[in-house]
Amino acid sequence: MLRFASPRDPVVIADWVSFNVIDTEKQDWARGWTKLKAYMEREGHARVPYGHREDAYPLGKWVAEQRRVYGAGQMIGRRARRLEKLGMVWSPADERFQENLAAARAYYEEHWTLCVPRTATALDRPIGQWLSNLRRPEALEGHPEWETALREVDEDWNPAWPADWQRHYAAVRELLREEHQTEVLPGVMVHGMDVGKWLARQRQQTIWQRLLDGQRERLEQLGIVPLPPQQEAPPKPSKSRTGAFERGVAALAHYKARTGSVTVPRGHVETVVIDGQEHAVKLGIFLSNTKTRRGS
Repeated sequence: MLRFASPRDPVVIADWVSFNVIDTEKQDWARGWTKLKAYMEREGHARVPYGHREDAYPLGKWVAEQRRVYGAGQMIGRRARRLEKLGMVWSPADERFQENLAAARAYYEEHWTLCVPRTATALDRPIGQWLSNLRRPEALEGHPEWETALREVDEDWNPAWPADWQRHYAAVRELLREEHQTEVLPGVMVHGMDVGKWLARQRQQTIWQRLLDGQRERLEQLGIVPLPPQQEAPPKPSKSRTGAFERGVAALAHYKARTGSVTVPRGHVETVVIDGQEHAVKLGIFLSNTKTRRGS
């Protein structure tokens, strides 16, 4: 004998809810995701304006609703991951981070490091100042995913040593690894840096011993080792008055060749190399003192 379920049968009610409510919600979410995917493929990002409609579908409002659900902790992980694969950002701060990260990535492609000068820009964004701000203590607190993203671009984006050292090291690393060079001699310039001279200085025993473990490890990974003691540069001569005068004259000649002038500000310091040794000469004071003593 056939039996018909009562209109109040809980099984029938559950099926009705599943087919007419739950499945409808899933279908609507899938439709929104499909529209967002089409938008991303066309525009190159998932930052949809609130009022935007994609083929009459209110995609902007749908994206805003996804952010609200995610922020309330009500979004299932599978959906969040699917949205993130499309480039979804969950907050304005995340959005700005992603835009700056794209600029930083472009800078890295050219300079091989994120230890950029504070004034550096890329894609019309001041990434030098941006990265400098992120290196401040607790700047990344609450955003571990930002730290991960930066390390994916450059593991040494925030080293324990000076950024200038890291910039020189990155250039040497690129020359040895990508250009298939076996030696970087003084005078080899990269992005305005004499990386050969820098490398020779790092190999000196006195400098090598002062490097941090992480710095020495990175150099050793490139096959760079300190010079044997017998190859060290001879010690600097004692600073006699004659030696100081000669250094001053050499520094003035270097300054004039570089600037075309012998008018030197009193506080200026000129760096000059004499007999393979680098000297920082207080050129402005030297000239002032020389003029005072010219009678003697």
